Amino acid sequence: MKTFFLLYFLTLASLFIYLFQDPELEESIKRGSEIYADFCVTCHLEAGEGVLHTFPPLAKSDYLLENREASIRGVKFGQQAEIVVNGISYNSAMPNPGLDDEEVADVMNYILNSWGNSSDKIVTLEEVEAIQK
Repeated sequence: MKTFFLLYFLTLASLFIYLFQDPELEESIKRGSEIYADFCVTCHLEAGEGVLHTFPPLAKSDYLLENREASIRGVKFGQQAEIVVNGISYNSAMPNPGLDDEEVADVMNYILNSWGNSSDKIVTLEEVEAIQK
């Protein structure tokens, strides 16, 4: 009987996830994971943990979630100012990765929905285009 309820619950949960996931966001996250692997993983590492006092963590990052526009600007143009992430200061330069606006949106969607981060709002191409240096 316990097995039946477990299977029933898992089936309902899977159905819920399938029916209510945003296909546009899922595709963006998939593309973003490839961009992350090509441009970001060297410094921020596989699980987004970064390097203490050198490269800020992206995993469970309060900065990303509280500073959405600044985070997008940093990915779009590079980052040179001191930032505080999860209570720790980081002041190393991040060069402009040379991504186009759609790639910036995709990698931001990947980062904002990975490693303990969760964003209920998709980063759109229009949002990235509107951000100026």
